[in-house]
Amino acid sequence: MSKVTGVILAGGKSRRMGTDKALLSVGRDAMIERAVAELSKVCAGVLISGCGEETGRRLGLKVVPDLIEGMGPLSGIHAALLAAQSDKCLVVPCDMPFLSAELATVMIRQSEGYDVAVPQHGDYLQPLFAVYDHSCIQAIEEALRNNRHKVVDFYPRMRVNYVSETILQAAADIDTVFFNVNTPLELEKARMMEKRMNKRIRRSNC
Repeated sequence: MSKVTGVILAGGKSRRMGTDKALLSVGRDAMIERAVAELSKVCAGVLISGCGEETGRRLGLKVVPDLIEGMGPLSGIHAALLAAQSDKCLVVPCDMPFLSAELATVMIRQSEGYDVAVPQHGDYLQPLFAVYDHSCIQAIEEALRNNRHKVVDFYPRMRVNYVSETILQAAADIDTVFFNVNTPLELEKARMMEKRMNKRIRRSNC
């Protein structure tokens, strides 16, 4: 198990879903429960950034509130880095129901010697499934003070490892892992994906 703290970002308003998406189920468990289970396999501890205290009590985990409010996920990352007992945090969103401990392990390894390790998926980065070092705090604070709240805004000041698809795909089906749920339609799609995966598992065990 690594000396990295797992952080689940759960501070969004879930406006497009109409209810707290973190607590919606895909398969038997709520999405946030699945995230906790996967991170617990590879991280020394798990924190939740931004959700209500009731959710934290339900999961038996510490909830870290934003210290600089109204600035989105970057503020959550900032608060988690300050609260974590370890030098690095593996940050994941609460709405990726197919998070993979195997891919998390790869990202932790790829973070060695860097301030940030972020997946590159096609033309896009996945800054909400990335590893951030304690060394990022000052740059994040300066970005937030200047009303620059995109997560990638502070990257130019840091040593960043943009982890390639070739490395990622060796550990997981990244199209599945990076599927996130924001709307009721996406929730239904995730549940169908879960059913198909379970059928394949049952067939392979026959």
